[in-house]
Amino acid sequence: MAKSPQPDQALLSMPSFKAMRSFVAAAKYRNFTRAAEALCVTQAAISRQIRELELYLDTELFIRTGREVRLTASGTALFDAAQLSLLNIFQATERIRREKSDKRTLTLCCSPAFSTLWLSHRLKDFFSANPDVDLNVITTQHFLAMEPGINPDIFVTQTSDLRPGYLRIPLFNEVVYPVCTPKYLEAHPELSTLEGMRNSVLLDLNPYGRSQLSEQVDWNVWFAFHSHDLQIPASESPHYFSSNDYSLLVQMALDDQGLALGWDHLVRHLVQQGRLVRPVTEELTLREAVQYLMINEKKAEDPACGRLKDWLIARFE
Repeated sequence: MAKSPQPDQALLSMPSFKAMRSFVAAAKYRNFTRAAEALCVTQAAISRQIRELELYLDTELFIRTGREVRLTASGTALFDAAQLSLLNIFQATERIRREKSDKRTLTLCCSPAFSTLWLSHRLKDFFSANPDVDLNVITTQHFLAMEPGINPDIFVTQTSDLRPGYLRIPLFNEVVYPVCTPKYLEAHPELSTLEGMRNSVLLDLNPYGRSQLSEQVDWNVWFAFHSHDLQIPASESPHYFSSNDYSLLVQMALDDQGLALGWDHLVRHLVQQGRLVRPVTEELTLREAVQYLMINEKKAEDPACGRLKDWLIARFE
């Protein structure tokens, strides 16, 4: 004969969900009446739930001062944990509700720079045309080492051999050229020559965290491509700054702090707007560096995923 399961003491000893919800509301609004209004119950119900919780814990959670209440040290500790737990429960239930609704949620994975400099200002057009689609964007530089359980519907990446089960669609070859603001160029007319650029304030992209990319382009690579005699001077340069955060480098260039290398697909709109300019016509086309759209083959025939795929591809045609 099978034994009956033992009572779960942890679950049995937990205070009621209703009491915790009343407590969080009272702590948030610092007033029992306002908490009652927020939960659409009576003030007496809030007071009763709080009192039962205090009796259960054998400690006071609030200091009553007229109409307002203040959390005690025990109340503060409980509120920090309870508020986060209730928010997590709410977010989980909302995700489940969305899955059962008519809306579709798609997951797109791309680099942080692509998300900030390319995707962010274009998404309003996608959402306007696709009100039934919600989008979850995940950014990473480590496309080959995604966290377990993360299976994006679409990738935009330079890494073409991600994993089995994805179809590969080439989008474009990467093109790189120097950029700065019109103000910075006016103050530094020497930037019209490669030698003048070499001796200017250079904002450089360093390779940290980018080992999965097939090519790493920095200022030395760019100068070497155009002239074997040009290298960044070790001591004569007025200033040299490097970071693996490409969005930071572009923002510094926009703030008139120097000359950055511009990846065309990420800075073209800034050049078109006149916020950045190209001080020289020279550029570097990376024949081996191709940005791909990778779509989960299980979603290839999904209408919503197909619309996102087609929208992305159309932006690069």
